[in-house]
Amino acid sequence: MTDVTIFGKGNMGTAIAGVLGKGGATVTHVGSDDTDATVTGDVVVLAVPHPAVDQIIAGYGDQLAGKIVVDITNPLDFATFDSLVVPADSSKAAEIAAQLPSASVLKAFNTNFAATLASGTVGDNQPTTVLVAGDDAAAKQTLSDLVVAGGLRAVDAGSLKRARELEAIGFLQLTAAVGEQIGWTGGFAVVR
Repeated sequence: MTDVTIFGKGNMGTAIAGVLGKGGATVTHVGSDDTDATVTGDVVVLAVPHPAVDQIIAGYGDQLAGKIVVDITNPLDFATFDSLVVPADSSKAAEIAAQLPSASVLKAFNTNFAATLASGTVGDNQPTTVLVAGDDAAAKQTLSDLVVAGGLRAVDAGSLKRARELEAIGFLQLTAAVGEQIGWTGGFAVVR
């Protein structure tokens, strides 16, 4: 059994907990009101808005060493909702990996909406697929196994360099939903 710690108690944190719990993981949540939490999971999911990540790393960085750290953020400019705030040749996941050199950082769940994770479907019954990027093959396999055991699909999206493209897809999907071009139960689906 895998222990998972999820930072964030919002819609995404709750939906991811549901999937991973269904897949057999023991899930512990850490919220912003938890001041002295201990990271017990071998897998740690950062299910928070991207501006909160640096605070988590500052407070828990030592506890994240040797862990699989899953970045689900989409680093949007929340003031304009019109751009990403990371350099064009980088990603939030790459920034996290640089801050946590002894962790195995993955990018996943950022191209999914909470409703599609919870239901297992996107739009008109397309299976929900979680795209997973990272440089550690064993870490990607651990997360993918949990996702599949939780009833969803998982696709290896390549190295952590692909996080930039995943963040662009997440950005496009979010802006389409906010602009009411797609619903929060819709989004991009992977058809095999």
